[in-house]
Amino acid sequence: MGPPVPGGWSWELEARDMNKIFPQGDGNGNAAAGTKALPGGEGFGSLCCSRRGACLSAFLLLLLVTLAALIALVAILGLPPRTPGVQTCVTLMNRTGFLCHDRRSCVPASRVCDGIRTCAQGEDEDEAMCRDVPQSLPSFLVARCGDPSSWIYSDQKCDGINNCGDCSDELSPVTTCPPCGPGWWRCPSIVFKYCDCIPRVLCRDHTQHCSDWSDEYSCPGP
Repeated sequence: MGPPVPGGWSWELEARDMNKIFPQGDGNGNAAAGTKALPGGEGFGSLCCSRRGACLSAFLLLLLVTLAALIALVAILGLPPRTPGVQTCVTLMNRTGFLCHDRRSCVPASRVCDGIRTCAQGEDEDEAMCRDVPQSLPSFLVARCGDPSSWIYSDQKCDGINNCGDCSDELSPVTTCPPCGPGWWRCPSIVFKYCDCIPRVLCRDHTQHCSDWSDEYSCPGP
């Protein structure tokens, strides 16, 4: 053993003090016995991970409970009824009509907003639709006369009756209607109610309805 190195004792003391401040491990990354791990080490990281997992589990549980409550509410109250928009239809008389929400009943246009509930749910008398007739009516229910300020229901056009008062709903150029049907006789009518056709039931009744008297001499009758 050689002679003591000057200051060697002091060096050993310093090394011993440093080992207290920064404890040495056992070679496997573990702190020496009797020492404490510094904050931010492996134990602190495990605690953070544990807390994050608990928060995530609580959030998922709350989400599932909320979803289950919504499903139960829908099951109890049922889904809100779907209200279809206003739609047109064709009546049994081949006239324009208003389709009820049951998708089966077709109300003639002229029976919409007449003060009588014809549809089962009363949608043909809807307050908003009937508030300012004819402006509030769907366009397919309205027909304009020769006088733009006058109107009729669309199912009253080409029905053989002078609904506009000037026959513009029955005659061109305002309206183009098919020829008189089998139950009508074509002639220039002198009766205000009719235009260029009269019902055949008026033929040969000893009363003039046509300006040329054809309803009494030419019309074969009903």
